[in-house]
Amino acid sequence: MDLPERDPVVPDRRDALRHGLPALVLSRRDIAGLMSLPDYEAAVEAAFRAYGNGDVESPLPTHVKTPNGTFHAKSAGLRLARRHYAAVKMNGNFPQNPKRNGLPTIQGVVMLCDGDDGTVLAILDSIEVTLRRTAAATVLAARYLARNQCDRVALCGCGAQGRAQLEALAAALPLKHVLVWDVDHDRAQQFAREIGAALRLEVEAVTEPQHATQCARFIVTATTARAPFLTPAMVPAGAFIAAVGADNPEKSELAPELMAASTIVVDLLAQAATMGDLHHAIDAGAMTAGDVHAELADVIVGRKPGRTRDDQTIVFDSTGTAMQDVASAVAIWQRATAKRIGTSIHFGAL
Repeated sequence: MDLPERDPVVPDRRDALRHGLPALVLSRRDIAGLMSLPDYEAAVEAAFRAYGNGDVESPLPTHVKTPNGTFHAKSAGLRLARRHYAAVKMNGNFPQNPKRNGLPTIQGVVMLCDGDDGTVLAILDSIEVTLRRTAAATVLAARYLARNQCDRVALCGCGAQGRAQLEALAAALPLKHVLVWDVDHDRAQQFAREIGAALRLEVEAVTEPQHATQCARFIVTATTARAPFLTPAMVPAGAFIAAVGADNPEKSELAPELMAASTIVVDLLAQAATMGDLHHAIDAGAMTAGDVHAELADVIVGRKPGRTRDDQTIVFDSTGTAMQDVASAVAIWQRATAKRIGTSIHFGAL
């Protein structure tokens, strides 16, 4: 991502602050109109490259449980085009929200700050950012880890993240056939009808996860499962698996024996070892952190190889990183500033 060295509208930020430069508050609708799928892919790649070059600070997330869900806070600082940024994202994850309350499963905000002087640049609704940056990471990982010319995808989990994943994959791959599964088969059928029509793809809902996964060498798991359901017998040799559902320590999608039998690439090793499917495989004694092949950044910058054989089964343990949020928020904020979109608020003014 080619970012300008200074703000697109304000050439001297310190002078602007003396005149009361406001922060921007950006709604999901604001954000959706500012970023395309390629924009998110560029932002996410810039984040991983920055990490690979030592330009990211990313502490482990924190989690707060409530009776009906979990809050997690993810933060990171990174250097992009010789400028430093930092952001904190606070997300609530309430799996029963759609049925019980008519609300999204995930809600929250991202606070983007200037990493050089600490000022608040923007407060962003997190729903669109979380959906799109996660899907963009799958597309990015697939470039290095999936087999060439994937035209069939299996998706487990027919929620908002599943939809975002398929939208991103349909734009990046020559898809012809998609098999989808969800614990709620009626939901899967409705999902198949709607997204099939929207993307002009053949999308089929199946009643058992293996009916989807055994027929595909590109598998995405985007569920809220708290017990693993994907086993080695359900995965063909040479598959690429993007495991995106285990975004807190309580969630798990891939059986430890599948993890142990696969080549594992993680987004962030320290994070995946505490909250991803890797975390559960380590706890089960199936593998150690030392068995992980690479972090994605290692592959992107060329320190480690990606796929080396067609029969190699590769898991991308995608726990979702704050550096993806920061890079995406920077791109969104720059576009919003240039187009004068969003609500201005003066946090530091007296």
